[in-house]
Amino acid sequence: MKENSFVSADEVRSAFSAAMSLMYREEVPAYGTLMELVAKVNADTLVADATLKDRLQATDSLDRISEERHGAIRLGTPAELSMMRRVFAVMGMYPVGYYDLSTAGVPVHSTAFRPVGDAALKRNPFRVFTSLLRLDLIADETLRAEAEAILRERRIFTSGAIELTEKAERDGGLDKADAERFVAEVLETFRWHDKANVGADMYKRLHDAHRLIADVVSFKGPHINHLTPRTLDIDKVQALMPEYGIAPKAVVEGPPTRKCAILLRQTSFKALEEPVSFRDGEGAWKTGSHTARFGEIEQRGIALTPKGRGLYDRLLEESRKIVRPAADGSNAKQYEAALARAFEAFPDSWAEIREAELGYFSYSLTAKGRQTKLTGRRDLDMLIADGLVAFDPIVYEDFLPVSAAGIFQSNLGDGGQQEFVASPNQRRFEADLGVAVLNEFDHYAGIEQASIESCLQALSAAMAAE
Repeated sequence: MKENSFVSADEVRSAFSAAMSLMYREEVPAYGTLMELVAKVNADTLVADATLKDRLQATDSLDRISEERHGAIRLGTPAELSMMRRVFAVMGMYPVGYYDLSTAGVPVHSTAFRPVGDAALKRNPFRVFTSLLRLDLIADETLRAEAEAILRERRIFTSGAIELTEKAERDGGLDKADAERFVAEVLETFRWHDKANVGADMYKRLHDAHRLIADVVSFKGPHINHLTPRTLDIDKVQALMPEYGIAPKAVVEGPPTRKCAILLRQTSFKALEEPVSFRDGEGAWKTGSHTARFGEIEQRGIALTPKGRGLYDRLLEESRKIVRPAADGSNAKQYEAALARAFEAFPDSWAEIREAELGYFSYSLTAKGRQTKLTGRRDLDMLIADGLVAFDPIVYEDFLPVSAAGIFQSNLGDGGQQEFVASPNQRRFEADLGVAVLNEFDHYAGIEQASIESCLQALSAAMAAE
């Protein structure tokens, strides 16, 4: 088969993202309401801020906003994680970053599967935050062994999904018909199942160990537990959610409200209590309930350099030493005030952030720069000062462990918080994954450097033409 008959990985990813969104909208109607709210807020924000709209258009980022979303799944075994990596690779999604959530009382460690490279991200930036259950953190050895046995028996991928993944690996891609079938087959892995793999008694024991453990072990597959649209004004979404019949969590996770958004801010509505059935000892089905799936919204800001991330982490920790947000939201206002005070130390203009080397930027020639014929070489700062080069923040495409844990915990309920010994183990995670995760800082630095070189090359070409 000729390579040019293959559907691109970007197209497969876009088709899968759209199919996932449609399925989740059907399964969780509140997600559709959330999408409507976010679309309205984004439209209003762009009308009110013409400069923002112009910069998004200039950087080919405007169209991606409405298509942008991320999902999250929780896997139970190393074999599931390894196969999921292979499936996502067919969609041009690769593991970026390592996240240890045990530090925040959640027994998982994770990575984010997503496209890498500026062109792929602009085409469709779909991401899936993928967690692997840390059974080693279950103190009850008997329960741990039983959970391992249950997970060992389940098969979360259809035979068709496995067959088509292997075909894509062998042939270097999939044609249109196979790509469509691949999307349909893989979608089944993420579908909700209302019949548990375990009886009610086992579910309760798993649930008592940790609600997330029950969610992973008790069901046929890793149902998508949330799908997240991107907003341009998360504070406005948070304020409007009650008007749309949605109860938001008390605190927006991440940095405080700023003129220049940094990293990632997230909020959500409470997880749904959904009817499920458990098989009893006689083989009959017994009705019960399970709480796992919820709606989430995110606002993405600039990707920070190691220096910027170090400052962010320090300021966040300082604020939490003063007030740590309660799961029930009882001290939300005090926490938000402490957070805002702490982050007064973080510059809040793009120029200051760039000058302090706290964030990554993409550089491009201005209209003046494209029309100017230089008579000598100048450094980047001079080109910016002369109005020949513009800089725009590079969007943070990844996640924050503390924020992810905060979202998880807010949906586990007040009794869902348990303590685990912090035990990051990236080496073990990567062995289970089958590859090393990509370093997010290297990725952003590469995009920034490529944009600088593109500007300098264009100006050099103009000089050479003289």
